[in-house]
Amino acid sequence: MTTITRRSMLAASAAFAITPAFAQSGTMTLVVPFPPGGSTDALARLLQTHLQARLGRIVLVENKSGAAGALGAPQVAKSAPDGSSFLVTFDSHVVIPAILEKPPLDVEQDLLPVFLVGTAPYVVAAYPGTPYKTFADVIAASKAKPGSVKYASVGIGTLGHLAMTVLGNKAGVDITHVAYRGGGPAMNDVLGGHVDMIAGSAALITPHVETGKLRPVLQLGRERLPSLKDTQTAIEAGFPDFEALAWWGVFAPKGMPADLVAGTAKAIRDILSEPAIATQLRDTQQMTLLLADGKDFASFFAKQVSLWGKVVRDNNIKA
Repeated sequence: MTTITRRSMLAASAAFAITPAFAQSGTMTLVVPFPPGGSTDALARLLQTHLQARLGRIVLVENKSGAAGALGAPQVAKSAPDGSSFLVTFDSHVVIPAILEKPPLDVEQDLLPVFLVGTAPYVVAAYPGTPYKTFADVIAASKAKPGSVKYASVGIGTLGHLAMTVLGNKAGVDITHVAYRGGGPAMNDVLGGHVDMIAGSAALITPHVETGKLRPVLQLGRERLPSLKDTQTAIEAGFPDFEALAWWGVFAPKGMPADLVAGTAKAIRDILSEPAIATQLRDTQQMTLLLADGKDFASFFAKQVSLWGKVVRDNNIKA
């Protein structure tokens, strides 16, 4: 039996007191442009549960995967800007304009940045049966026998692929890329010893480091993660000012009213600021929470589009 007290009614009223435009009825859909089971899907489902409770609305998660994340994004871009549809996405969103011959949308013009959740560094890790303990070992082996060292990524044009391309170019070596469709297949082959290494987000890599199934050789943040305190950053390994960060964010259709955008950002910030949830994201995703609103997110996003788009074009990478 559920008991409703005056205190709980007042708390509920406060939770729903966001903005008139945001206090809407009807279904809200969080579109994830990747398959179920990944970090972006996990974030969307976390938000789904808490937004439903906070807003008193039905919130759905729709996985619209394919084409390097470029199927879900245009669906949201074409939706009405009325708070019924949002895109919850990941760092590979920035390469859509560079990697696709005919992009289905302009990622900087057709979608409105709402909220930047946080970032986490990419990590390069090796199968323990290989001799690679540092990235210097990888470079030495690649110089001795070009193309002999193979690494997996979660797909062509993903930041793991692009970061390794940059590192290989800077070191003057050829490291063979083996592209997979998602983290599961890539990780399975590395754990099975079929591929030497994997370049993926810290969220993907660190659980297997903790169990001894992978050996970290390089991390791509500016500072060492506490969970990888003995692993060099790329900067420490001789790649000045280089970093590659996974990030998670929320976008809305262009033209959404400012008060509705602000209300959405506030609701997400309040949810992710709860200590238990913040701890969960730090522990499971190795995430540094930024909790940045649309203006700061737009600036961050534009820089990422420029940075990684140049890597794609300079290396003639195609999806």
